[in-house]
Amino acid sequence: MKKIMNQPEQFVDETMEAIELAYGDKVEFLNGDRRILMSKAPACEGKVGIVTAGGSGHLPVFLGYVGFGMLDGCAVGNVFASPSAQKMEEMIRACDRGNGVLCLYGNYGGDRLNFGMACEAVEFDDIPTRTVLVTDDVASSPKGEEGKRRGVAGMVYAFKIAGAAAAMGKSLDEVADITQSALNRIRTMGIALSPCIVPEVGKPTFQIEADEMEIGMGIHGEPGIQVEKLKTADETAQLILETIDRDMPLEAGDEVSVMVNGLGATPMEELLIIYRKVHRMLTEKGVSIYMPHIGEFATSMEMAGLSVTIFKLDKQSKELLRYPASTPFYTNANK
Repeated sequence: MKKIMNQPEQFVDETMEAIELAYGDKVEFLNGDRRILMSKAPACEGKVGIVTAGGSGHLPVFLGYVGFGMLDGCAVGNVFASPSAQKMEEMIRACDRGNGVLCLYGNYGGDRLNFGMACEAVEFDDIPTRTVLVTDDVASSPKGEEGKRRGVAGMVYAFKIAGAAAAMGKSLDEVADITQSALNRIRTMGIALSPCIVPEVGKPTFQIEADEMEIGMGIHGEPGIQVEKLKTADETAQLILETIDRDMPLEAGDEVSVMVNGLGATPMEELLIIYRKVHRMLTEKGVSIYMPHIGEFATSMEMAGLSVTIFKLDKQSKELLRYPASTPFYTNANK
């Protein structure tokens, strides 16, 4: 194992300490707790709180999107492990400004369990919550069983939509419904070329041959659809986009935002070559692209690979996507 770190058991806390040191103008710990990150952006009383939580190892997801126009708080667990229900509860309480809190997170068992307990606890004190699960990974469950799908890079779009709706003064129910409507039009599929290493484990999470790629792998190393021989960039882009198109048909006149997301060890040049083919295929179908996102948005440590997310837009989601946002790892000013 080659990693630039000190002690494996200090990996997360030292990362969190560095986040506050580097971006202390935008974020802070809740009462000094390095596992709960809060936005320092000014917010009016009554604004709906937007929170998330999840395991470390996916930067910029999750905590990189805490800030103005996106998340108000994020609870952080160990690498690929859910934070505790207590941390989530403390975060929800701190993010309530009188009109409740939206809990927006990926569809993973530990997060569902702990958020459920946290929401139940705060509601005893009359803090209303709504939950919206991110289930954008088309490879993780077939069409018709969308509720079983994993949440992957599409959650970044969900954070953006929810944060903008809350900043515009929408009610808790309105923010939840708007966010769910957006997620109904978001699909993602990824491929992996290499494994990643969890610092405290010290060995690869899976094995893949040098001339192979795994189609549809999850961001924690969950199995994909199949293992195939390494494809060209154009073949890879076509496979991903055609799979998404079968699940969420795209037609002439549609407008979409495209995210090409690196998983941690894929050069920007390779992401751009994938985008080139996606752009060409969509243009040939008569589909236009708005605010493309190309870069690392939801990673898996040092895993090589990428995902493509398609967000089918309407007038409202375009407005919310363009609404100003500024966090340590995201601004829409350059999108």
